[in-house]
Amino acid sequence: MVARCPYCTGEVDDRALVCATCGRDIAVPEALVREHDELIRKRDRLRTELAEARARLTARGRRLAPRTGAAE
Repeated sequence: MVARCPYCTGEVDDRALVCATCGRDIAVPEALVREHDELIRKRDRLRTELAEARARLTARGRRLAPRTGAAE
């Protein structure tokens, strides 16, 4: 497969360790890939939790808000 170098955008084999065009190191250590994937999963879980908490607070706010137009 062909990929693009993140530095010069030259075409490189997706298994290449160094870009043939600019000579930059393009290898990504497997440990870094795993860490990145775990961080993405954590981010997604936090986004879900935040959305759920926001929805609960919004619903609670609707129940607690005074009704307008009520007889005084």
